[in-house]
Amino acid sequence: MINRMLRYPAGWEWHVLQQAKQQPSRQEALPSRKHTQKQSTAARDEQRAVNAAANMEKIAAEQRAEELKTQFPECASWIDECTGRRNNMISVGEAPNSDRLLYGTLMFQISEDQSDIQPFHFRLSQTRLITMHDDMRLPLRLQSVQHASRLEGCDTAPEALFVMLSIILETFHEGLDGFEKRLGELEAAMRRENRTGLIDVIFERRYDLLHWSHLFIPVRELHGAAKEAFMGELTDTDGFKRITHKLERIDALLKHYALEIDTLISMDDAISSFRGNDIMKTLTIFTVLFLPATIAGSLWGSNFNKLPWKDHPWGFTGMLAILAVITILIYIWLWKKGWTGDLLNGRRPEEIIAGQASSRAKRSRRKKAGRAKNKPASSGNEPVNEEMRSRKKRS
Repeated sequence: MINRMLRYPAGWEWHVLQQAKQQPSRQEALPSRKHTQKQSTAARDEQRAVNAAANMEKIAAEQRAEELKTQFPECASWIDECTGRRNNMISVGEAPNSDRLLYGTLMFQISEDQSDIQPFHFRLSQTRLITMHDDMRLPLRLQSVQHASRLEGCDTAPEALFVMLSIILETFHEGLDGFEKRLGELEAAMRRENRTGLIDVIFERRYDLLHWSHLFIPVRELHGAAKEAFMGELTDTDGFKRITHKLERIDALLKHYALEIDTLISMDDAISSFRGNDIMKTLTIFTVLFLPATIAGSLWGSNFNKLPWKDHPWGFTGMLAILAVITILIYIWLWKKGWTGDLLNGRRPEEIIAGQASSRAKRSRRKKAGRAKNKPASSGNEPVNEEMRSRKKRS
């Protein structure tokens, strides 16, 4: 385990601990006697050297860990607990010298890959921040030149922790920006054409949102635990106020995205319901239209000798003509009732919207024309109405 200590002008310290990467143990099958005979002495010596180097590295890491425990005896149990931990955990405690403590583990996404999640182990007091890392990309990002001035301006270690948290959340913002772009593309695709496969994309966006919400909840928990531990000494600092506003902004974005996805799911359900109703309506219309032909076919297909127009030379043709007339009359009746709608026309959604707009414009013009016609008619009837009222009064 590697230890690097950074001291800042205000007097607080940041200790960066790097855990030694554990070499995965490989259980290989026992080689056959023939393979053992063919294996060269150089290969066996190389394998022994690799194993010896790994063992020496492991022993050195254990020795370094013991040295850290000796150097920070109050952190010995925390170092043992954080080793190998891959889940979120936030705790508030108290040191032997009555100093408030905040310690635990946060899981952060380091890169754009959603599976690239690394633990951020921390132990925080008023004057000391100790962090432990499996991957050094995160501490190197925090120690970059562009963020050095922000850390140097912190007066306490708790304020510095939330400055680091603000830097880490930049990846979170980038991920949400990419999520918002994909969500906008989904909304545009659903507006142009609602395909049956879009529900799978909607649920994929829902899982993406759950991923970011799962990473955001522990950050909110850490924010509340820090207020519990350090009270006004932390809440009055600029770094804590900035991270508070940032967390509120992220929380509002997550709620807004969840509402949009729920709206998309509701719209897809409504469209599927309307499509089902239209399909049943279309099938019903075609069933009614072909009902006379079905009845005639059933009657003429029965084994009876006495059928109307059976022996007439124009009987079959007359029957077809009657069926055609009846079918046309049924269709005209359905059309006047308004039950056919746009099913048999096959219009696109944008054409339906344009037709609705034109029909609204026609209705408004008719209303205006009707009002213009009614005005002179009403003015001409006013004297007649007054004369009738005067007669009633006299009587």
